Amino acid sequence: MKKLGSGVTAVLAIVMAAGLSSAVSAQTMDAALARAYGANPTLNAQRASVRAIDENVPQALSGYRPRITASADIGASITQSEIPGGAASSPYHASATSRLGPRGAGVQITQNIFDSGKTRAQVSQSESQVLGARATLRNTEQNVLLDAATSYMNVLRDTAILTLNRNNVEVLEEQLRQTRDRFQVGEVTRTDVAQAEASLAASQSQAILAESNLKTSIARYRQNIGAEPRQLAPAKPVENLLPKSLPAALGQALVNHPAIVASLHGVDAAELQVKVTEASLYPVLGVTGSVQQRYDSQYYGDNRLSASIVGTLTIPIYEGGQVYAATRQAKETAGQRRIEVDTQRDTVRAALVSAWGGLEAAKAQITAAQAQVEAATTALAGVREEAKVGQRTTLDVLNAQQSLVSARSTLVSAQRDRVVASYAVLSAMGRLSAQTLKLKAAAYDARQHYDQVKGLLWGTQTPDGR
Repeated sequence: MKKLGSGVTAVLAIVMAAGLSSAVSAQTMDAALARAYGANPTLNAQRASVRAIDENVPQALSGYRPRITASADIGASITQSEIPGGAASSPYHASATSRLGPRGAGVQITQNIFDSGKTRAQVSQSESQVLGARATLRNTEQNVLLDAATSYMNVLRDTAILTLNRNNVEVLEEQLRQTRDRFQVGEVTRTDVAQAEASLAASQSQAILAESNLKTSIARYRQNIGAEPRQLAPAKPVENLLPKSLPAALGQALVNHPAIVASLHGVDAAELQVKVTEASLYPVLGVTGSVQQRYDSQYYGDNRLSASIVGTLTIPIYEGGQVYAATRQAKETAGQRRIEVDTQRDTVRAALVSAWGGLEAAKAQITAAQAQVEAATTALAGVREEAKVGQRTTLDVLNAQQSLVSARSTLVSAQRDRVVASYAVLSAMGRLSAQTLKLKAAAYDARQHYDQVKGLLWGTQTPDGR
């Protein structure tokens, strides 16, 4: 049989120790990751965020389109006037009362002609924000899949360690029974019995701790994957998807990692904000057309139709320094975003180097742990045989038993670490995705919603019917 550190059998010992069923009926890593990809609330919330940011584009495009408003009014007025008589002998005055119902309706259209590039910059900025949001979504997808893979392997590891500790308790219970029997016939002392009792108590404590760790891992599994773990199948590393060397991995990560891509789009959006703000310092040209129908505005039966079209050129002179300050602020923000790109590159580089080192260390630990298990197994068998003829004490047997359990636990943890580290390297490279892993899950295409809403001219209903 191949070594346990090889690809397909990397976690065979975990499965054997945990007593899991065959992979045919067990839940696989790919199935768990596919479920997390489709149902994880963190990932779905980020998808909703991207859809919200998509709406920035039609909002920006509205700057090219006309604004149309309609108005209507209706009222009532009474006017009473009196005119004194023309002669002193005539005390009479002439009077008149006018009752009118003024009313009307009108339509006004305003069209932007030239705004010094503000709308164009806003459209470009909103498109950069959309691309940045998609990159952030890819990074969130990576984090969710890595958390799910880690949770999966933690449950496997903790299940195996719990099984090892429970088996150890059974072995030590039998050891204690035999020691007590030998004490009854005078072959060992009371000290040997006490040592066996102490070892059993310590083993029971370790089993309780292992059970607690497993419960915690199951809770994390439920949080990240959205279901309770049921008969988890072995998982293998994804080293076949990784480059052969760390420099090659770094070359891919520094170009393609979605966190870096999102930061670069953030720089574009910040630089375009400078142009948007500066445009407020320059002239704006627009046209306004209106049509209005009025009735009874001056006298009964009055009917007036008026129409106008007016071109307006607005030239800012001085606005108190607000726009100048906002422009300087936007430039500083753009500088901050450029620095953040360098910070993100350093973060990605450090994460990749750390994950790569963890993978190499896990491989070495597996080899060492295998040798340790083989040696501890041989040693335990030898100590037991020697104890039968009085050449070893009960304490020697108990120590050898504990060494074997410790070696097996170390091997289980190293196998888990290798699988998780391989996923961590893929994530640090920016390539951990449902597409790369070829998961059997409906792919989420962020471009679909963008295409649905980009050209919408009206309507408050979202594409999904809300």
